[in-house]
Amino acid sequence: MSRYCLDTSAYSQFKRGHAPVVALIDSAEWIGVPTIVLGELWLGFGLGDRAKRNERELQEFLANRVVDELPVSREVARLFGQMASSLRRRATPVPTNDIWIAATAANSGSILITYDEDFRRIDQVESLILAAPRALAKLLRRGPG
Repeated sequence: MSRYCLDTSAYSQFKRGHAPVVALIDSAEWIGVPTIVLGELWLGFGLGDRAKRNERELQEFLANRVVDELPVSREVARLFGQMASSLRRRATPVPTNDIWIAATAANSGSILITYDEDFRRIDQVESLILAAPRALAKLLRRGPG
């Protein structure tokens, strides 16, 4: 059974029509979307100029029968603590939201789909890290700001 959990970057590239993630999502039997990802998406929508359209499209995506929102539960919080402490002991920085997303994916028993290399550092979750389209890869190399 193909069970996938989406990172923010995977949903964003899906909406841009990037073929590898579109194929995975279209063939999935189950897709989880962490509440943390929803927060990151709504942040982006609020900063953009197509907030209403993006929110409508997200609601339509979430209404699909194979898509479930994955809230933060006590078990997700426990996994987050284990992952975060392991990363800190190894002096391996990973953004906090990424650790929450990884904990949510691990708790759901799904493969995390992402374009973010940070997830390679989190041993406790299976991640499928897709190659970014050229424009995204260039932006990721350059970094924020």
